[in-house]
Amino acid sequence: MRILFIGDILGRSGRTIVNERLPGLIKEWKLDLVVINGENAAGGFGITEVIYNEFIDAGADAVTLGNHSFDQREALVFIERAPRLIRPVNYPKGTPGRGAALVEAKNGKHALVINAMGRVFMDAMDDPFAAVEREISACPLRSGADAILVDMHCEASSEKQAMGYFCDGRASLVIGTHTHVPTADHRIMPGGTAFMTDAGMTGDFESVIGMNKDEPLNRFLRKLPGSKFEAALGPATLCGLAVETDDKSGLATKVGPVRLGGVLEQTTPDFWR
Repeated sequence: MRILFIGDILGRSGRTIVNERLPGLIKEWKLDLVVINGENAAGGFGITEVIYNEFIDAGADAVTLGNHSFDQREALVFIERAPRLIRPVNYPKGTPGRGAALVEAKNGKHALVINAMGRVFMDAMDDPFAAVEREISACPLRSGADAILVDMHCEASSEKQAMGYFCDGRASLVIGTHTHVPTADHRIMPGGTAFMTDAGMTGDFESVIGMNKDEPLNRFLRKLPGSKFEAALGPATLCGLAVETDDKSGLATKVGPVRLGGVLEQTTPDFWR
């Protein structure tokens, strides 16, 4: 299975590059599964139903979220009728929506997509490891799903890496999101799970993690809030990870970073050229 994960889409510039480039990438790379993190898609804070539908129409098979899942209050309602919109699985019991979904890939196979949120330097949540364990045990690789993808949305690199090893050999991919900076540690772990500490942001990198530079600078320099954060609107870089899995085992055989457009060094998976 050919899988593309696209990191945190931030604001209008991030949405634009995804909507413009994704349909062509699906065709060119013969992608089977596309998962994107959309928790910053609405101006940096949450997601709306219109934006979610745009991503699905562009070719996304699932959209994961994170700590900004419900910043747009309409998400509390529309998430129930958006079966491929996945909020963190370790939100408290009774939170609207779902933390995992078995989605049909473009090749007719099925992928379990799980979204979890870390607890280090973030709001208190239920245990993400226990929550992920429940989902993987209920729908294991090979017998329950042809591929399993875990989006570990958290601040600490250590927590993301720990989740990678926790799932090694039982998931096709564990990918970190939230910190908006692509890391250089993409690899296949000893048990066969593809891993990257952070996929990076799909947005304008002439910014402070996607936000217009002025207000973050003001707060760092003066320790006083001046105005609200606003998403930077320059040309975006699409950041993510490409993974190819073995049809029999569901484990990763190839992995490579993706960076397209904007100001970062461009890279595409050489095994799909």
